[in-house]
Amino acid sequence: MSEDLVSPTPVQLCFENMNGSCLRNPYSPGPRLILYAVFGFGTVLAVCGNLLVMTSILHFRQLHSPANFLVASLACADFLVGLTVMPFSTVRSVESCWYFGDIYCKLHTCFDGSFCYSSIFHLCFISVDRYIAVSDPLTYPTRFTANVSGKCIIFSWLLSIIYSFSLFYTGANEAGIEDLVTALSCVGGCQLAVNQSWVFINFLLFFIPTLVMISVYSKIFLIAKEQAQKIERMSEQTAKASDRYKDRVAKRERKAAKTLGIAVAAFLLSWLPYFIDSIIDAFLGFITPSYVYEILIWIAYYNSAMNPLIYAFFYPWFRKAIRLIVTGKILRENSSAINLFPE
Repeated sequence: MSEDLVSPTPVQLCFENMNGSCLRNPYSPGPRLILYAVFGFGTVLAVCGNLLVMTSILHFRQLHSPANFLVASLACADFLVGLTVMPFSTVRSVESCWYFGDIYCKLHTCFDGSFCYSSIFHLCFISVDRYIAVSDPLTYPTRFTANVSGKCIIFSWLLSIIYSFSLFYTGANEAGIEDLVTALSCVGGCQLAVNQSWVFINFLLFFIPTLVMISVYSKIFLIAKEQAQKIERMSEQTAKASDRYKDRVAKRERKAAKTLGIAVAAFLLSWLPYFIDSIIDAFLGFITPSYVYEILIWIAYYNSAMNPLIYAFFYPWFRKAIRLIVTGKILRENSSAINLFPE
């Protein structure tokens, strides 16, 4: 009996009877079930929530604006994270093995990078859009047109996809760390190493748009504060009709800026720990324990599920659009002309 108690736990492999298989470190049934539930919930929320955002904006004509097209494109990036990245990462995180082959391992990493950078570029352009809208709401429609919005969307997608796929499919990420890559390689693993140079560039691609967004939103909230003080000083009886209209427009734009500012803050708080860890890890010899890496990457992944919740909380029109979609009323004739804004 005592010998059974002290006997070592048998080593488990990702692929039994295969040379060079990675070690498998399975969770016990309870934690395993909880992790599948938590990661699965995030995946479903990212897919369904962002699908609702895209459907709302593209279906209802009242929501067809250059700014909302940017939001719909951002939702598309988050939707694709939920569809092509999170389900496979769920299995890898819980089972500690990759069962989907080397080809999809590389694709999975490329999708991960592409959609992350696409999101941050979209958010950067959205912050600039909100700055123009708040600083000069009356001329804003002529400055940020559908054509400008389209160029921002194309830039965000093309740059992120070309960068991510070029980095991993040319092998540039492994230059100078070939020995480490060989040592880490095993059948059933999917952790692509990135050398110090490219980790630094990855960090800059995150950090520079972050600085732009922080700077722009700081200016937005200063302008919003000044406008609010001006409105308080202005008497409704003496104000001109044109001034009252300008104030209503400015108030609406400030509310939109606040909501999207919260979305930006959520993105930065979700991804910043991961990027800081990645640059520290690269310069200290990849010392991050696997469980810490999994925690950081899932905090980042969960950001893809957060934006629809933010819109649902702050936008009455989005809540109304959800009700119309879920109840099937968007299938009725002329449903795209339904008024979503409160009277």
